[in-house]
Amino acid sequence: MTTYMLIFAAALAFAVGGTPVARWVAARTDIVDRPSGRKLHMEPIPLLGGAAIYAAFILALLLFGDRFYVSQLVGIFIGATLISFLGVWDDRETIRPLLKLAGQTAAALTLIVTGVRINLIPGDVVDIIITLVWVIGITNALNLLDNMDGLSGGVAAIAAGFFLLLAAVSGQFLVGSLAAALLGACLGFLRYNFNPAEVFMGDAGSLFLGFVLAAVGIKLRFPGNRPAVTWMTPVLVLGLPIFDTTLVVVSRLRRGVNPFTTAGKDHISHRVVARGWTHREAVMMLYLVACALGAAAIFVSQAGLREAYVVGACAVLAALYALWRLEWK
Repeated sequence: MTTYMLIFAAALAFAVGGTPVARWVAARTDIVDRPSGRKLHMEPIPLLGGAAIYAAFILALLLFGDRFYVSQLVGIFIGATLISFLGVWDDRETIRPLLKLAGQTAAALTLIVTGVRINLIPGDVVDIIITLVWVIGITNALNLLDNMDGLSGGVAAIAAGFFLLLAAVSGQFLVGSLAAALLGACLGFLRYNFNPAEVFMGDAGSLFLGFVLAAVGIKLRFPGNRPAVTWMTPVLVLGLPIFDTTLVVVSRLRRGVNPFTTAGKDHISHRVVARGWTHREAVMMLYLVACALGAAAIFVSQAGLREAYVVGACAVLAALYALWRLEWK
């Protein structure tokens, strides 16, 4: 726990100190998010906050992580670096979706080549496909969730906090170190990103957060329970970004527009605000939803087969009801 606290505190301090630097660099290099009809801010906001999150995460692990365990993180470091630089490029020039997807696939393949992959079903091909879908899906889910001040960073911090708790309980130092560094980096960044935001994380941050959370979810293990149960744990922890992505895709397909190249105010946060909540209230409410899903994940990680699937079924039914209320009601 001492090491976890050191990593967390270091990442927090690096993010608090590094985010204003990233904001200054973004303003000087004109890497800013300009107002438009689909955006909520009225003035240009510097991007590159994600670069500060990335730097805080990496530095905290390199300085305070156990050297033996850090050496096992090479694949995650390489993939995270690739995905972060891809995000900076996109923030600067807005790259084409297919090129963005190719970069995400390359980062996911880096994980697979270095042994970070899902092992659920006999047969390498199926597990590799599931790993690719999981990593690319969660990476883009956090990217899509980054649509309101403090939302993506806060939800990522909550997910990292629950992953840290789960790792600590099961004695997984490597996963716990990753989660502690991510938690500290996110909270340090939120000091400047909570409404009204002074800086945005940009794709450099949201893609990075999604990629690392996907990798942590893969690395998490539960020796005392069966995989037929524990596969639901990371899915529940990341249930909010998964639901938001599902909502957006369903809504846009129903309206006959491309769900992956079209932007709009059709995310869960926008719909909550449209029902009369303020931006801060909407974000805080979604934080509570993320916490509830995290608590359900902790229960499932220790539950038997029947109890776990009852909780999973309840979560799916709640999601379907919310989808119906938000999209059709």
